[in-house]
Order: sequence, then C-alpha cells, then structure tokens
Amino acid sequence: MSEQNTPPEKQFVMQKLYVKDVSFETPNSPTIFSAKWEPKIEFNLASNAQALLQEDLYEISVTVTVTVKLENSTAYLVEVCQAGIFMIKGFTDQEMGPMIGSYCPGVLFPYAREAVSDLVIKGGFPPMLLAPVNFDALYAQHVQKLQEEHPPGAKALN
Repeated sequence: MSEQNTPPEKQFVMQKLYVKDVSFETPNSPTIFSAKWEPKIEFNLASNAQALLQEDLYEISVTVTVTVKLENSTAYLVEVCQAGIFMIKGFTDQEMGPMIGSYCPGVLFPYAREAVSDLVIKGGFPPMLLAPVNFDALYAQHVQKLQEEHPPGAKALN
C-alpha cells in the first residue's frame, strides 16, 4: 500500500505560555474601600491569533477585561492578555478554524482567570472568580456572523 495517500500526522503542542500584558488600576483608592460593596461588573473578552514566521507556529492570545464599579465610581479595572505559542500541524483548513478560534483560547482562559483573580486579591478587593467560557459556542457565533455578513456566492466589493 502506498504511503502517498496517508494524511499527515496531526500534531498539537503548546510550546510557550506567557502573560503578554497586564494592567490593574484602582483610581478611587483608598476611599473606595469604605464604600458599601455592591459591585456592578462589566466583563469583556477578546481573542487574537497570528501565524508566526516559523511554519506551523501560531501565537494565540486571550484578553480579559473586568471593570468593577460601585455606583458611579470605578473600584478597579483589570486587564490580562494571556498568550501562548502553539505548534499546530497536519490539520485540514476546516479543522484549523476551531483549533485557533476555540480550542487554543479555551486552553489559555483558565490561566487568564487565575491572573485576574490574583491581581484583584492583591489589590485588596474580594476575590473575582470568573465563570468558565464556552469558546465552542463563541466560535460558532463568530462563524455564523461571518456567514451572514458574507453569504456564499455574494461578490465582495473592493
């Protein structure tokens, strides 16, 4: 039997994990510590991917931004960009989208959650425990939105 028809071996390796950017601000401290703790929480999440110069290597990042307010005063703002370098090889083009858009961010998010929690506690505030995120559902929504914006057969205008 010929080996020419054998699909390439799939490889997935997280080569490096790192905090790319971190910020913690308490613009109204120390007076904010005497306020009644009834926070309003705003949570934003973004992911980014870029191919690196070396073939089959990708930098994937997840940015978590949490703003906590008490009435109209900001108690704190924390932002963490957790990144990783992943070697992804042997996957079809159809498989690469979910790997880069869902699987890798799902691997990174727990590290970002931990960094956010540590920063908030070190800032003197009650723990901020972020709920898990379903990156598969977020990726599916992203794909659906792209399909609605650019339906098959539609001509793109340059």
